[in-house]
Amino acid sequence: MGKKSWSEKLNEDKGLPKVVKIEGKMTRRWGEGTVVIPSPREVYEIMKSVPKGRVTTVNEIRSALAKRHGATICCPITTGIFAWVSAHASEEEKARGGEGIPYWRTLKSGGVINDKYPGGIEAQRETLEMEGHRLAPKVSKGRTVGYVVLDLSETLHTPAP
Repeated sequence: MGKKSWSEKLNEDKGLPKVVKIEGKMTRRWGEGTVVIPSPREVYEIMKSVPKGRVTTVNEIRSALAKRHGATICCPITTGIFAWVSAHASEEEKARGGEGIPYWRTLKSGGVINDKYPGGIEAQRETLEMEGHRLAPKVSKGRTVGYVVLDLSETLHTPAP
């Protein structure tokens, strides 16, 4: 069997979502309580719901999913991975004549563009600017390493749980 497509990865739930107690080494990082490990489709559906002119962050998605499942937190690692899978699955969908989702509206914390999305940071910067967002270069060690959305506080979309 060949490599799975992004769409196949998106639709592979593997028993997710599931809520588990935070135990062992995880308590040092996340404290006590429960963590929800979301399904890829849940992340996709929330990313799909971000309206034009607005943006959200992976942390906003995590908060909504934690509330939805009655968990203390939502796993940051799987949520980030599933956002990445959703973006690539969206491009596959568009290549087949479908609509896809506005994945470029889902940012990393602090309003930073996700460099792992299809097209890279330049394509996302252009799309966000076309939608009316103001961006500034994110500079590290004297070079531009990405872009940050400047109007984050005014345009932040808080997804429904």
